[in-house]
Amino acid sequence: MAGRLTTHVLDVSAGKPAAGMALTLRRTGEPIPLAERVTNEDGRVDGALLDEATFRPGRYELEFHVAAYFRAGGTMLPEPPFLDVVVIRFGLAEDSHYHVPLLVSPFAYSTYRGS
Repeated sequence: MAGRLTTHVLDVSAGKPAAGMALTLRRTGEPIPLAERVTNEDGRVDGALLDEATFRPGRYELEFHVAAYFRAGGTMLPEPPFLDVVVIRFGLAEDSHYHVPLLVSPFAYSTYRGS
């Protein structure tokens, strides 16, 4: 099996895929992006972020431009926004299919209400 990396972003506030979200993939510590993509109507990018030709074991960072996505959709956000650029750092150790899912919302939800 050849290594590859995919992602999927869901907008839980709207109950739909996060279409039109920009994302950037880098090897950790390297300034030049390996991929800069925008999610499609299904909240995924077309093709793999890393495929059998570009896959290498190592440490990576995937940046999701969440605040820009919500602002582009007309959501009024506070400054600073609850989620701005979400960075997920991860390691790829072997040739396999790795998948980075992300659920996003423009708002912070409090799950604890003190009495």
